[in-house]
Amino acid sequence: MNGEDPCSTQLIDGDGEFHVDGVERFIKEIRLADCGLSYAVVSIMGPQSSGKSTLLNHLFKTNFREMDAFRGRSQTTKGIWIAKGIGIEPCTVVMDLEGTDGRERGEDDTTFEKQSALFALAISDIVLINMWCHDIGREQAANKPLLKTVFQVMMRLFSPRKTTLLFVIRDKTKTPMEYLEPVLREDIQKIWDSVSKPPAHKDTPLSEFFNVSYLIPYLSKLFKVAFVILDNFFPPSFGMKVEVTALPSFEEKEEQFKEQVSQLRQQFFNSIAPGGLAGDRRGVIPASGFSFSAQQIWKVIRENKDLDLPAHKVMVATVRCEEIANEKLSQLTSDEKWLELDAAVQAGPVPGFGKKLSSILDFYLSEYDSEAVFFDESVRNAKRKQLETRAVNYVHSAFQILLGHLRTRALEKFKNDLDKSLKAEKKGFAPSVQSCTEAAMLDFDTNVKDALVKHADWDTKRVREKLKRDIDTYAGEVRSARLTELKRSYEERLKQALSEPVESILEAGTDNTWPSARNLYRIETERAVSSFSNDLSGFELDDSTRDSMIASLREVSRDIVYKKAKEEASKVLIHMKERFATVFSHDKDSMPRVWTGREDIRAITKEARTAALKLLAMLAAVRLEDKTDKIERILRSSLLDVGSSSMTRRIEGTADPLASSTWDEVSPEDVLITPVQCKAYWRQFNTETEYAVTQAISAQEAHKRNNSKLPPLWAVIVMIALGFNEFMAIITFILRSPFYLFGIFVVFFLSYAVALQYNLAGYFHHGMLSGIMTLSTRFLPMVMNILQGVVNQGQQQYQNYPQHPQPNLPSLTTAQSFRQHNESRRHTGSSSVVAEPISSTSSVSSNSGIDDTSPTSRYQAGEEVTS
Repeated sequence: MNGEDPCSTQLIDGDGEFHVDGVERFIKEIRLADCGLSYAVVSIMGPQSSGKSTLLNHLFKTNFREMDAFRGRSQTTKGIWIAKGIGIEPCTVVMDLEGTDGRERGEDDTTFEKQSALFALAISDIVLINMWCHDIGREQAANKPLLKTVFQVMMRLFSPRKTTLLFVIRDKTKTPMEYLEPVLREDIQKIWDSVSKPPAHKDTPLSEFFNVSYLIPYLSKLFKVAFVILDNFFPPSFGMKVEVTALPSFEEKEEQFKEQVSQLRQQFFNSIAPGGLAGDRRGVIPASGFSFSAQQIWKVIRENKDLDLPAHKVMVATVRCEEIANEKLSQLTSDEKWLELDAAVQAGPVPGFGKKLSSILDFYLSEYDSEAVFFDESVRNAKRKQLETRAVNYVHSAFQILLGHLRTRALEKFKNDLDKSLKAEKKGFAPSVQSCTEAAMLDFDTNVKDALVKHADWDTKRVREKLKRDIDTYAGEVRSARLTELKRSYEERLKQALSEPVESILEAGTDNTWPSARNLYRIETERAVSSFSNDLSGFELDDSTRDSMIASLREVSRDIVYKKAKEEASKVLIHMKERFATVFSHDKDSMPRVWTGREDIRAITKEARTAALKLLAMLAAVRLEDKTDKIERILRSSLLDVGSSSMTRRIEGTADPLASSTWDEVSPEDVLITPVQCKAYWRQFNTETEYAVTQAISAQEAHKRNNSKLPPLWAVIVMIALGFNEFMAIITFILRSPFYLFGIFVVFFLSYAVALQYNLAGYFHHGMLSGIMTLSTRFLPMVMNILQGVVNQGQQQYQNYPQHPQPNLPSLTTAQSFRQHNESRRHTGSSSVVAEPISSTSSVSSNSGIDDTSPTSRYQAGEEVTS
């Protein structure tokens, strides 16, 4: 026998080692796993060299190694070999066991015999017991030890099915079977009595377990075949079916042997069908688990443990179903459709995700069902549930990613819908949020329903709640942003409505300043609050939040007024000086004052300082409430009426009212300038305005001196006393010659004309010295102007004669050059040269040569020069 033959493989060697790789290869070659439950296992046991392998080779067309009789009788089969029956349906696995009672193992070494017999009974549907006919009635040769071993090991099998024992009587003799039957019965009874039984069946007679009958001979006319059916040989938990047949000698009657074997072969066709030779099939192991089952059974037998075949069946089913489940899960992880679906999910939402994934899972679950259909139902279903759970858990990550995409898309939909709804301004913020939220949640629920698979009850509640929280968070952010923007816009409106008007009112500094500011503040604030309240109604805020925002807006309005008041209070000194200058330098008609000597500078100064003091009192505190205070009266009594107030305080022994940091009847937050600061500001104000008063007094005195046309009386008396003789001499000289008198009149009228033309009196408006200096610089230009006028008039008269054309005069005369030179000196900042009167730069009439400058302009020019 060749161990490399694909149809003959050693299952267990002589040392008891199980050849796993060989069995796996054998199963793959004969494709046993595809048979499911449609297969049968047949084994043979019997004495060594009793022709077991020969019988199997002829009965199943196998090629087990046979003994060569010409080389002597020795052990041929070592261990257990396995092969496939050729040409028999269903698939039949044939096992050839090592022979018993062999000299190679010795008399005492029966361990392997018992283990192999138990192994054969545990996995086989049919067990052939090969016996020599002439050994019936003997002790050892009749295989009584073997039968006892078989019955003993059967007591250790908790098998739910019955195994068929086929007693093959070899080399049939002339002794009829009816004479051999009592001997077999007696031998079986003795074996039964000698076998130790469970306590429940210790005294049970053999007749309750054996039903012996004879069947019709079927082998040949020369030999009768008797079938002894031993039903219920053991209790229901141990069962076997016993049959007996007889065969002629293979060596002496080979043809008859082959013919009868061929007839016996027909019994193995459809052996697993109801009523077939295999009998009960309730505990059969599916073909895909045959290798593992055989390996585990042999392991238990080798460990000399009780073999619980029902538990073994469950164990095999558990292992095989686990293997099948792992295989299907592994195939699922590498499935192309699944990989494409997973990649698509990573990129974004996948329409029809649930249907596609369910289809993939259904395919592999159905594959599992088809391969595990023959295993124990409870184990199969449990492993199927585990496979389904593991597969669902494996793809759950993709589902979670898909949920993330769906949540993101629903959130984006909410954002876009909310943005469009708010831009449309058809409804308020809260209704827009509610409608957009419902639409987004509905879209999410619809997409999630499409993504669910029927194999799992995935909980999407947490993701849905997170989406709701995200929507609420975003809606809250948008609401906060819009409320902030709304509040900011109203703050800007209030700032525009209050800032500049309040500043203008405060700068005016009238007695009606704070009533006007207060009225403006209330009107604009109430107008803004009313509009702001209407806009807030669309947000459906709670009363506390709404009231808080309105109060905040009122506070902003108040802060605007306070801020502007503080800004103006910080510039109070400037405003006081401006107010003083305005009142001091202008009359009641707002015309600039000219200090002619008739003005009461003391009264004007007091009036100007009183106006500045009122401005200081007005800016000392904010007065947005309808309350009166004594700030102005305190300041007037302490700063203006210094003498009387100080005398009163000394008499009454009271303290200075300005020696404090607060005002009476004024809250500290309304104070802009403290009494101490007011006192300091007033001191600085007086210091900085004292110069203007001094200048006014000096201007008055200068005006008085300049406007005095006669010298003092004492000077007149002295002049008359000392110059009387000279005066009389001049009068006498003039009266002697009338021409001198005429010349004096001409000079007088010319001088008067020049004085009027050039406003000579204006140069002396600010004093004699100033007038003399100005005339000294203007005398030569005035003479040049007069001469230029005379020349221009002469040229114009000469041009009236066309027959004598004259060349054009130069465009720039000597007088004009001198005037430009004088102007350049004036612009360069010479201290001795003052501005030229306006009349000096005016044009001269081409006809008369007289300057057209008006007296008013000449007066203004004189003032500009003196200044």
